[in-house]
Amino acid sequence: MHTRPRSLAELDAEVIGCRACPRLVAWREQVARTKRPAYADQEYWARPVPGFGPADAALAIVGLAPSAHGANRTGRMFTGDPSGDFLFRALHEVGLASQPTSTAIGDGLALSGTRIVSPVRCAPPENKPTPAERDTCRPWLAAELGLLRPALRAIVVLGAFGWQALMPVLAEAGWPVPSPRPAFGHGAVLRLDDLRVFGCYHVSPRNVQTHRVTHAMVCEVLASAAEVAGLF
Repeated sequence: MHTRPRSLAELDAEVIGCRACPRLVAWREQVARTKRPAYADQEYWARPVPGFGPADAALAIVGLAPSAHGANRTGRMFTGDPSGDFLFRALHEVGLASQPTSTAIGDGLALSGTRIVSPVRCAPPENKPTPAERDTCRPWLAAELGLLRPALRAIVVLGAFGWQALMPVLAEAGWPVPSPRPAFGHGAVLRLDDLRVFGCYHVSPRNVQTHRVTHAMVCEVLASAAEVAGLF
């Protein structure tokens, strides 16, 4: 990023062209060549995935990274994989998504007052980006939150990785993040002047299958954040 983007559209265009992390570039492109048999007839996105949602969002949802055969295939955050199926069903139930399913760009899905972002924009092997990859990708998250800041009132963070990635970004942007930085926890609420940050367990298949996180738990956090954001 040579200059700070003036709009989310400009930021998204720059994100899509990023090739800063050799391991992630190699992996996202390898996955697109080998594909999963169920998607053998599809052309994979195989690039960094931009944020999804309106430019005047009052609520941001911070995930982890695109999945290899989900957003790395479809080109839209949390689209085309089990985590997305779970998340968008919850978003729809609380009134933040126009429909409960998310299969591909162009499927008609729209978010209300909500934008989904990610600390790492490329699919990582085993869904595990390195700390160096997280830090290399940090300027994209910082720029996106900076552009959202005039309207942004609440953030829901899905998982400890996103929480740890977000705290230094908020501190550098001038929000009064306490020191030592607060620990992640499901149901945690951090008050930073006019911003509220909510912790929520990640909606990964493992967390869902083990019932560490349930549909009701996610809906409760989303509804609380949406209320704080003034969306209800």
